[in-house]
Amino acid sequence: MDNVIKELYSKIIDRKNGGEEGSYTVYLFEKGKEKILKKVGEEATEVIISSMGDNKEDQVSEICDLTYHLLVLMAELNIPIELVGEELTKRSNKINNFKGERPTIDNV
Repeated sequence: MDNVIKELYSKIIDRKNGGEEGSYTVYLFEKGKEKILKKVGEEATEVIISSMGDNKEDQVSEICDLTYHLLVLMAELNIPIELVGEELTKRSNKINNFKGERPTIDNV
């Protein structure tokens, strides 16, 4: 899977730097960060909704949509995929890092 994500990120960067007309990825970059952020939020919500059910096909589809939009956001923010990989590696080496539950919010 690692190579698939790197290849997809590479395609996204190529489209950011002069991709083909009619490309959805190019459209997102043309619309800018606000549009990309809206899509990330929308896709995250769809992952949550699909995860409430039992349809694995829908869940995988929504997770893929979110992953794609997160990669577009990373490209928009000029965050190399290697930085995320390095951070995930650091985090995977931590043990006993649970800080407890977040306090509940009573007044909203």
